[in-house]
Amino acid sequence: MAVFRIERFTSLPAAESWRRVTDWERHAAQVPLTVITVPTGLPTRVGTVFVARTGVGPLAFDDPMEVVRWSPPAGSRAGMCRLEKRGRVVLGRASIDVYPNRAGSHVVWVEEMSVRLLPRWADPVLAGAGKRVFGRVLDAMLDRPAGGYA
Repeated sequence: MAVFRIERFTSLPAAESWRRVTDWERHAAQVPLTVITVPTGLPTRVGTVFVARTGVGPLAFDDPMEVVRWSPPAGSRAGMCRLEKRGRVVLGRASIDVYPNRAGSHVVWVEEMSVRLLPRWADPVLAGAGKRVFGRVLDAMLDRPAGGYA
């Protein structure tokens, strides 16, 4: 299983960081050849399903995800979102946590994923690619300069 962790610090308040990083459809603007739909509808809650469709024509695949924990930040309490990947191609889980701090907020994204038919020796390559792609997603969603790794 490929595992990666991304952290970002932002001057945005925790509630605004949370709103931005859990705007599922907006993620697609940062991932090439991807469209995200929310078939269960909004607002997001436990049980919400969204699907990232990546590719072109017959070479596309769906990456359905279900929200299994949803706890927005409130006051000094961190926000926690847990996702289960339930696709035929991509399996695993992700967590997005938003911690309030004096300067704004601290966002932590951890992903554990496997791609069917991809050998285990490819996990480090997949983790590296995932960290780069989703790092750019977070940078854009939080309006940070690209490559602002923390």
